[in-house]
Amino acid sequence: MITVCQIEIYIYESNSLKDKRRILKSILDKLKNKYNITIAETDYNDKWNRSIITFATVSNSGKFSDKIINQVEKYFEMDGRIEVLKREIYRC
Repeated sequence: MITVCQIEIYIYESNSLKDKRRILKSILDKLKNKYNITIAETDYNDKWNRSIITFATVSNSGKFSDKIINQVEKYFEMDGRIEVLKREIYRC
């Protein structure tokens, strides 16, 4: 099973594209290593305070995929530097 999630975020601590890249790199690297997921910024590349992050997990268990997606979403919601504006989940 492949599970893909898109999260639109607002970045509070960003005042430039350089700030945005620094914050996103910190978040994305940590999540990639901790949960073994594929993750990238996929939209709003030219906006300094917004971003769409897409991440995916592959597993033979739908339950396990859902668990990983929920843990990653929770990480985004707990990070005080950002606000989650919208999320969408796709399953294949």
